[in-house]
Amino acid sequence: MNRGIVYGLASAALFGISTPLAKAIVGSVAPLWLAALLYLGSGTGLLVVHAVRHPFRSGEPLALPAARDWRWIGGAIALGGIAGPVALMYGLTRTSGASASLLLNVEAVLTALLAWFLFGENFDRRIALGMLAIVAGAALVSAAPGSGVTSASGPPLVALACLCWALDNNLTRKASASDAVVLASLKGMAAGIVNAALALTLGIALPSLPSVAAAIVVGFLGYGVSLVLFILALRHLGTARAGAYFSVAPFFGAVLAVSMGQDSVTWMLAAAAALMGLGVWLHVSEHHAHEHAHERIEHAHSHIHDEHHRHEHPFAWDGAEPHVHSHIHAPLVHSHPHYPDVHHRHSH
Repeated sequence: MNRGIVYGLASAALFGISTPLAKAIVGSVAPLWLAALLYLGSGTGLLVVHAVRHPFRSGEPLALPAARDWRWIGGAIALGGIAGPVALMYGLTRTSGASASLLLNVEAVLTALLAWFLFGENFDRRIALGMLAIVAGAALVSAAPGSGVTSASGPPLVALACLCWALDNNLTRKASASDAVVLASLKGMAAGIVNAALALTLGIALPSLPSVAAAIVVGFLGYGVSLVLFILALRHLGTARAGAYFSVAPFFGAVLAVSMGQDSVTWMLAAAAALMGLGVWLHVSEHHAHEHAHERIEHAHSHIHDEHHRHEHPFAWDGAEPHVHSHIHAPLVHSHPHYPDVHHRHSH
């Protein structure tokens, strides 16, 4: 199985279970402070991971984003880390939880549509059907009785948040060859600082220390580690496919909610599991192969010396793999099964 599939599903699992955990915390923390703490937990936790990780690999240079990637990273942070969460917070105050959950499934659809028709990512009927099945399953998981809309401005704000995150996903894919921990940490710190500043400006009371600690832990795992895994999935699978696997997150959250006694097993949950299973199978069983050309490219990311990484090292290398450094890919024409990953972003 492609590593990107494992990364995508693991990312979905961590983010999915963070929802019922955050729901357990939100009773003691204002929503805006909770958003700030979740993102701060993500950003600061990953900074610590990066600081601890690097000294043990001091023989290799840091894989900082290339200069050309910062425009994508800046756009992703502004849209997905700042505008998206703010739009969602205000949208949630004007929309029922059930309606908001259903609307949030629009993110996966918008992510795929933008990837396919704006950013030119390859897809076929099998992948489109798989995405449709997964999103339908996510919609069933999120469906619940409720009053629905409480204000006409609510659904548009939630949809705006989805559009911000869909653009964020596609922009992040542009820079996904960079260090995933660094990218996720930057996004988490930016979102956390902006949301915390907004909460302070509005005079919202600070939460208690135990609630802060709980939110930071949930944020580190459900937003930080999850985002690192999602970026790795983007690198290996492309945006639409990574987004499809990530769309199973509501199922993992529903399972944990049932185990925590927040919800019960229903026919909707069983039907959602079947639909998501079908969609994942359609994606996992994809076979895409043809002759294609690789242009010369220079970038830095974690890699092993496979057929796409046959290069010399400008530093003393101890033979350990995977490792990170700036390297050059020479022009190459060949044929093999592949995904629209970081090395296969070609036209068809």
